[in-house]
Amino acid sequence: MANSQAQRKTVRLKLPVRKGDLDGLEIGTVVYLDGVIYTGREGVYKKVLEEGAELPEGLAELSNVNFHCSPAAAVEPDGSYSVGGVTATASFRFSKWMAEWLRISNAKIIIGKGGMSVEDYRDMLVPAGAIYLTTVGYGTGALLGRGIKAVKAAHWLEELGNAQAMWIFEVENFGPFLVESDLEGNSLFEQQGRLINANLEKLYDGLKAPALSRYGETDDRKDELI
Repeated sequence: MANSQAQRKTVRLKLPVRKGDLDGLEIGTVVYLDGVIYTGREGVYKKVLEEGAELPEGLAELSNVNFHCSPAAAVEPDGSYSVGGVTATASFRFSKWMAEWLRISNAKIIIGKGGMSVEDYRDMLVPAGAIYLTTVGYGTGALLGRGIKAVKAAHWLEELGNAQAMWIFEVENFGPFLVESDLEGNSLFEQQGRLINANLEKLYDGLKAPALSRYGETDDRKDELI
């Protein structure tokens, strides 16, 4: 990345985001969130988009941030909820639902792990005025859990289970996340992948060819490939 961590721009967004809040937000920017978010992944998408269930009343006005995750949540004996952590899940698996979900939910921020394709960003997120935030590395579920201040509701919990239900969380200083895709559809992962691939061959300059590159897959020692 071009900037060191010390130089990296950091922003804190109040939710729900309003018109103009995401303007100029560059890929690689560190983001923290304050307000209300909800979880939604394939169980919720199928329930609403394929089975025709109604969105929870007032959801679009309450939050426009959809987190692809599996919360470590539980219902306490008194009926309250406890959340130990929230583990992001890979967003590319949900591409087929995203265009319609963005339309009916008015989501402006999608959070997940690993990002989506550049084509998905440009074909679906950009027209909806939405961006993608990615979690930073692995094992951050407990860290993100510290930013959850309250569970406002849990929808379809008995039917879908903890991981697939829609949880609505009140969050404070929730993050860190990185802007993976901006309002123009630029992708941090795609950009950095190009830079790495352009210099990958240089890593092997001056090295001898492998002695056994494929032995074990074939018993013909003449058929050895890198």
